Amino acid sequence: MYTMNKIAILIPCFNEEKTIAGVVKDFKSQLPDADIYVYDNNSSDNTVKEAMAAGAIVRRESRQGKGNVIRSMFRQIDADFYVMVDGDGTYPADRVHEIIKPVISGEADMVCGSRLHTQSASNFKRLNLAGNRLFNFLLNSLFKVRITDILSGYRAFTREVVKSLPVLSRGFEIETELTLKAIERNYRIVEIPVNLSERPEGSASKIHIVRDGILIFNTIFALLRDYKPFTAFGAAGLFFILLGLVPGIVMIHEFLATGTLLHIPSVILSVGLVLSGTLLVFTGLTLHTIARRFQELDRRLQGMYDVLMRISDHDH
Repeated sequence: MYTMNKIAILIPCFNEEKTIAGVVKDFKSQLPDADIYVYDNNSSDNTVKEAMAAGAIVRRESRQGKGNVIRSMFRQIDADFYVMVDGDGTYPADRVHEIIKPVISGEADMVCGSRLHTQSASNFKRLNLAGNRLFNFLLNSLFKVRITDILSGYRAFTREVVKSLPVLSRGFEIETELTLKAIERNYRIVEIPVNLSERPEGSASKIHIVRDGILIFNTIFALLRDYKPFTAFGAAGLFFILLGLVPGIVMIHEFLATGTLLHIPSVILSVGLVLSGTLLVFTGLTLHTIARRFQELDRRLQGMYDVLMRISDHDH
């Protein structure tokens, strides 16, 4: 089944000389007909040498950051189906058949290898586990979906997703952006349980928990603002209105009891908060209308892209 389609294995890599050769060989043994691409991101060790010796097609991305690497991969590599995996050796290559099957069979547009699935047995550091669960909770609460692992680096994609999904992130927040934009474009996402293993001795994680955590938070709320502006601005507006009602109710009670307003600053504060909240709500409504129109335009462009792809496939 696989030999009828061109499959590309995409491996973004930065200083992974201890693991990259094993990752390449493992995936080559599982998918011998696939093209395996290792994109080096300014490694200072022997990553490039090890990847080439293992049989990978090695390319370079000089702009630092995983997001920059993945964006270049998506733009430069042509295939029918894509598998993206980290080069640290923590994801099981033998699960690639389960990962790629739904996209090849047409059941999914994106498949995520979930490290936090109920059927997974992953080795997480406590802080990393807490962070992953927090981000998943935020995503599911704000976007009303049920995703168990938004930060997974083990994924499969159709060509349509790779070539049409606009990604802007530069760093490790790229997985969050891929997940959220796929959700908002109504792509079909399937999760397959995978077991995350520990890094081998001498191999170090490139993630900076505080810095990258802030970037992921920022990505979630930026996409919430862009795709669900009424939720973002409406919630903020409602908060300000409720905050303004607290001194307002006190002032009204005082006026009814005494016939006069003794705390003018509190009155000004209350009115200011309520007006600010109301303005935020109306701003959210306006942006929501604009966003819906752009989403309709995006759907039409996707339809045009589908037609062009079918014509291109027919010509070939």
